[in-house]
Amino acid sequence: MIKFAKYWLPVILWAGLIFYFSSIPGLNSGMSVFYDVFVRKLAHAGVFGILFLLIFLALRFGHGVSFWKALVLSLIAAALYAFSDEVHQNFVPERQARLADVGIDCLGVVFAGLLAVLFLKNKK
Repeated sequence: MIKFAKYWLPVILWAGLIFYFSSIPGLNSGMSVFYDVFVRKLAHAGVFGILFLLIFLALRFGHGVSFWKALVLSLIAAALYAFSDEVHQNFVPERQARLADVGIDCLGVVFAGLLAVLFLKNKK
C-alpha cells in the first residue's frame, strides 16, 4: 500500500488534474492569441512530459521494471492518455479534439523520455 501511495498516487492525481483542466469549457489564458497558443502548446508538452516521468518512476522504482521496458511502457501510456484527453475534450463545450495537440503532447513525452535516457547515461 505504501508503494502504491508513493508511486501510483502521483500518477493518478496528475492524470486527474489533466482531466479536470480538459473539462473546463473554453479554457483561456487571457493573453493575446499568439501568446495564448504558444503558452498553451508549451503547457501541453510539459504536462504530458511530467505524466510520462511519473509513470516511468512508478514502473521503474515501484515495480522494478527494467529501465528500457519502463521507458517504452511509459511512452505508450502517456501517449495513449494524450489521445484520450483529446477525445474527452471533443465532448466538452467550447473545446475541440485536435490530433495536432496529441502530437504536441507526444513531443513533451518524447522529450521527457530523452531526459530520462540522458540521466541514465550520466549516472553510469
